[in-house]
Amino acid sequence: MATDAFEEIVEDFEFLEDWEDRYRYVIEQGKTMDVLDDALRVPATKVDGCASQVWLHPTIKDGVFSFVGASDAMIVSGLIAVLQKLYNGLAVADVLAVDARAEMERLGLNEHLSSQRSNGLRAMIERIRLVASEA
Repeated sequence: MATDAFEEIVEDFEFLEDWEDRYRYVIEQGKTMDVLDDALRVPATKVDGCASQVWLHPTIKDGVFSFVGASDAMIVSGLIAVLQKLYNGLAVADVLAVDARAEMERLGLNEHLSSQRSNGLRAMIERIRLVASEA
């Protein structure tokens, strides 16, 4: 189960033949994100378990989940942008139904990220799921 925005990424990835192009694409996704306000870069929004600095600020309005985020690493910013496309706009209950690992496998990200980046991606997904489960 993925949003239309995430399906667009999947389609774009099908046209990109090598991993370097896909890597650049993910980085470009991160560059298109809105800048996270410094006031939201606080310990409460910091994601532990990431090799780089990562902040996620989720909100739930009228039962709809979304989040903003930032990182000090370009590729991680791109991963945040990809996760936004996967989760933003979903009903809270649907957030928990998303198999993020399977969705990311569709992009081939799991086999091309370092173990530290993979751990960070898992930590971000866990934070998203935790917030949704507490709503």
